[in-house]
Amino acid sequence: MRVETLLKDRAGLAPSATALITGPDRLSYADFDRLADRLAGALCAHGVEPGDRVALCMDNCREMAIAIFAGLRAGATVVPVNPGVRAEGLAHVLMDCTPKALIHEARHIGLCIEAIAAAGHTPLSIVARAEGATLSDAIAFDACLDLEAPLPARQENDRDLAFLIYTSGSSGRPKGVMMSHRNVDAAAAMIADYLENDDRDVVLSALPLSFTYGLYQLLVAVRSGATLVLEKSFAFPHAVLEKAHTEGVTGFPLVPTMAAILAALEGLTPDRLPPLRYITNAAAHLPPAHIQALRALFPAARIYSMYGLTECARASFLAPEYLDRHPTSVGKALPGTEALVVDEDGNEAEADVTGELVIRGPHVMQGYWNSPEATALALRDAPDRSGRRLHTGDLFKRDAEGFLHFVGRRDEVVKIRGEKVSPRQVDAVLAACPGVREALSFTTPDPLFGHRLDALVVADDPGLTERMLARHCKHRLPDTMVPKSFIFRAELPKTANGKPSRRLAAMEALKAS
Repeated sequence: MRVETLLKDRAGLAPSATALITGPDRLSYADFDRLADRLAGALCAHGVEPGDRVALCMDNCREMAIAIFAGLRAGATVVPVNPGVRAEGLAHVLMDCTPKALIHEARHIGLCIEAIAAAGHTPLSIVARAEGATLSDAIAFDACLDLEAPLPARQENDRDLAFLIYTSGSSGRPKGVMMSHRNVDAAAAMIADYLENDDRDVVLSALPLSFTYGLYQLLVAVRSGATLVLEKSFAFPHAVLEKAHTEGVTGFPLVPTMAAILAALEGLTPDRLPPLRYITNAAAHLPPAHIQALRALFPAARIYSMYGLTECARASFLAPEYLDRHPTSVGKALPGTEALVVDEDGNEAEADVTGELVIRGPHVMQGYWNSPEATALALRDAPDRSGRRLHTGDLFKRDAEGFLHFVGRRDEVVKIRGEKVSPRQVDAVLAACPGVREALSFTTPDPLFGHRLDALVVADDPGLTERMLARHCKHRLPDTMVPKSFIFRAELPKTANGKPSRRLAAMEALKAS
């Protein structure tokens, strides 16, 4: 199934149902569908053809959601870009995939002009929220919605590319992940199935739509007929929770940083909190203290721990009933897919042996845009020639019951004094220390031992000291994994996608030394 038909079908089934809530604005499924049609027609009228790329550089807003479905409906490949990226990052995207159109908010005009100049590629510019802005050669988003241009007839194929989603670049140059309509539809269907989403759900997302985790909140909501409440960020958690309560939110996707913020909030009472049915978590697993805090705030909510990556959206999930028995696990493979821990030869590793996680299923990407070498490394035939598998580059262990446990990125594991060290394991130990909200360990070159391990810490307790942290680690980790220093920060350095970045932490440390 092509992704854009999800909206058309849902608008036919429940036209008056609320699809989107953004700030004070509410958009029904019928209006959502109509506006996506209008913008798609305008794109085609301005020269966008099937297979062209349409880049979107907007915050979480109704225009971003409309543009996603409009681009797909025009037959284009949608390229979401986080507006928090620097001009150099946007220029890389523009040079790499040469989009026919770039849709962005007026407040990002400066970023886009600088990126276009650096890229040497000038796409059609469509500007949203352009009231009072000088557009020169650009077109106003609202003017496109007023244009009733017919959509040209074309042959539909679910093997066409739906999205080109760039990786965060935390381990190198960002790569464009090619996801077909079939890939995206399969992933959205599996997510909706295990979360049991339906048209009674109201999901609040403060995750960027330009980020895979955030994008699938929209896609799954439309597939299920749910209402999606879009928030620009989680910078003001009390206001977000108030909105969630007012709208009767039932689903709340978060990342560990957001869980840490919730755990530290004071003055929350059950009568001012939403009646959550479920909470999802991606990225690192939640520390036990954060799980306890979430349960205290939302006692009826089922907590799903998940693992995913841009190349397949989701790879595994831990059903809530297993959370207490396997708190550090990200569960098992999605239904109808395969997630195996393999050794260096590509054969399945024994239980409790660290190896690389490989994924096989209908949700796995087609490859990397303009990167045949990277594609060949990531998508490889299984030893038994049974088909291609995605090599994630992530190290995992499988326990005796078959549950998967994340160890770390292959490219993050380093040798210190001859011993292999995974910074992720150090993060988990630090996060379990009383008074720690978040922690991120990182390595820098060391002339004697090859690498040195240090840690950034965001503390809730002002009385927490480096000595207390060192003592906590020494009781739980071998000497080679105890950080040499603990640096207190108000927040962790993050990529444009909001992920804590070891690379940025190491760069800060090197500049300070």
